[in-house]
Amino acid sequence: MSMATTEPTASVVDWPGLVIAMVGGDRREQEIARQAVATGATVRAYAIPYPDEGIPGLIRAGSFAEALAGADIALFPIPGIAPDGALHAPAAAPERVIPTRAALAGMRAPAHIILGWADANLNGHCDALGIQRHEYEWDRELMLLRAPAIIEGMLRLMIERTDITIHRARVVQVGQGAIGALATRALISLGARVHVVARSGEQRAAAMAAGAEASPLEALADLLPTADIVLSTIPARLLVRPLLDRVNPRALVIDLSSPPGGVDWDAAKELGLNAVWGRALGNRAPITVGRSQWGGIRARIEAIVAARTGDPAR
Repeated sequence: MSMATTEPTASVVDWPGLVIAMVGGDRREQEIARQAVATGATVRAYAIPYPDEGIPGLIRAGSFAEALAGADIALFPIPGIAPDGALHAPAAAPERVIPTRAALAGMRAPAHIILGWADANLNGHCDALGIQRHEYEWDRELMLLRAPAIIEGMLRLMIERTDITIHRARVVQVGQGAIGALATRALISLGARVHVVARSGEQRAAAMAAGAEASPLEALADLLPTADIVLSTIPARLLVRPLLDRVNPRALVIDLSSPPGGVDWDAAKELGLNAVWGRALGNRAPITVGRSQWGGIRARIEAIVAARTGDPAR
């Protein structure tokens, strides 16, 4: 299902009768919370960053279980779940917010969770409890809506963490999907020399049409020693130790992918590489991206309620 970007014309949702739990996230969740509260729903939040001025109407829960108690809908962050099962929740540091079956059991049936994507742990709990999941990490429409903030965040990392200009920098980019394609265009426009490696011949052709060089993945080992910047955009662990051994020690490695990420981070640390995982770069413009995400979330809630009520108009 594609994420809606326009306000629904006729809502089937009894918003004042709805309880929404928000757990984890970054400053984008502040805007999502404001939009959710504005519907008239009861909104409880845990482990989101709170602005100094607060969010009028938002209920601050004291625990994960308290936030979910009696909730019809739970909103978990779009950045992927960490390998240990923890939700993206910088505001909760050093606590790890890991969904438990006991807490999830407190939701009101039929319960639904809207999130980026679910891991095996969360899926197992939800299957046992009959909770439906609605994932939108790979929703292309939403990805493109938040992509400008991600690309701006990527450029900021490149500027802050290198001693060279992007202009004329040699960039080896792994992947040419939705974010990769926009990264290629942005870097080419700034004068970078970009070489994209991708499995898909169509993606390699698109990279070449944008002004980059392009090669199959098998060429990556030979290209890495030439790079000033290595950019990973594929959520698959492709940059493993043997390949990281070939990265120029002065190069910057940026991973834009969701967990498990595209980089062997233990190996990168052991090698002393200048490497950064650019997770949650949509936080670069939290109001813009938060509103976009809420548009999609609201559309999902509308569809959930319509399916429940059998509304033929939805």
